[in-house]
Amino acid sequence: MKIYIIWLIGVILWNFGYPAAKPIEDVLAAIILSYMSVMLKKYLKI
Repeated sequence: MKIYIIWLIGVILWNFGYPAAKPIEDVLAAIILSYMSVMLKKYLKI
């Protein structure tokens, strides 16, 4: 659940921080945030 909350905060920050982002930028941000959450999950061994 902690990883999900961190991911959700990242998504919210991206959407409010870059409201004029193109759809491809949104997709790339989602991929990067997903990758970061997987790495964080492995690092924290949750």
